[in-house]
Amino acid sequence: MTRERMLEIVRFCFVGGVSFLMDYSILFALTEFAGVYYLYSSAISFSITVVFNYWLCVIYVFKGAGKQSARQAMIFFGTGVIGLGLNQFCMWFFVDVVGLHYMIAKIFATAIVTIWNYITKRKAVKG
Repeated sequence: MTRERMLEIVRFCFVGGVSFLMDYSILFALTEFAGVYYLYSSAISFSITVVFNYWLCVIYVFKGAGKQSARQAMIFFGTGVIGLGLNQFCMWFFVDVVGLHYMIAKIFATAIVTIWNYITKRKAVKG
């Protein structure tokens, strides 16, 4: 593995961590303070975070990504929609089937979606 690839992974993890904190905080606030059903607040928080994450991936994580074409942006957000579906399935599964608290379930869902995100978003942004 090249040094640049290793730095890219470190930057991706940093941005992912910041995005996770944002997603986790919005999920908690919407569910606990606004009384929104956990699956709805999960979808809202995930969607907001995808936009934030895209911006940071383009300007910080994937060096040389440059100006994104409409096609690359569509692929990035398309993979985000699939990631949203994966996130929602994991949230439902871990909460309603396994019986975990929704905030614990979010940690597991995020771990699974993170793998999907790195593989697909790198291809989308790098072209």
